[in-house]
Amino acid sequence: MTQANGKILGVLGGMGPAAAAEFLRLLAIKAPAQTDQEHPRVIMYGDTQLPDRSAGMLGEGPSPEPELKADMERLISWGADVVCAPCNSAHYFINHFRKELSVPLVHIIEETVRAAQTLSPAGAWLLGTQGTMQSGMYQQEARRIGYPLREVPTAVAAQSEASLRAIKAGDMTAAAAAMTALAETLWAIDDVPLLLACTELPLAYDAAGLPPERGVSSLAALADACLRVLYE
Repeated sequence: MTQANGKILGVLGGMGPAAAAEFLRLLAIKAPAQTDQEHPRVIMYGDTQLPDRSAGMLGEGPSPEPELKADMERLISWGADVVCAPCNSAHYFINHFRKELSVPLVHIIEETVRAAQTLSPAGAWLLGTQGTMQSGMYQQEARRIGYPLREVPTAVAAQSEASLRAIKAGDMTAAAAAMTALAETLWAIDDVPLLLACTELPLAYDAAGLPPERGVSSLAALADACLRVLYE
């Protein structure tokens, strides 16, 4: 019997809804549990009304920071002992108030870079929203631990945006096609895994049927890290 340690995980979802749903699915299938009672307790708040994170980062829309902080504090008030947000771009704003939270945050960027380093010490291609890429969050964390990330050529980055926008629109066929074209282009340049630094991109990657061992899912990395905390 593998019993969770009793900590309650607070998940701030809605960024986007499909990514949050997939994160909860990964928590369930990856948990070392055989009965309902061996799974951890989870509170999920799906705030789909949060302003667009990438637009806020680029100065093209309102900042979602006040709402993000209020949502995190709401989860804590509901009983969460540890919190997370399955959205990479949101962490640009979460980083501003992370130290003010009264419970630990499982940080998706820190955990995804570590997962990439474990899978492919030689490096990985970095794929994400325009805002995440320009923020330098992943590049900074990779430099901190000495991990070599490759940034995609500008002409190729548009395919990444097309893939994640198709996921948000519910068009899995278009998302998979864009991801396949992107992967083939990048692997022809350098055959290292794709670091999927937007939580919609793992959905497109899976829909495209690409090799699991050649992609680093930020959703899976976050789920694995949360489960370590919940079963330690």
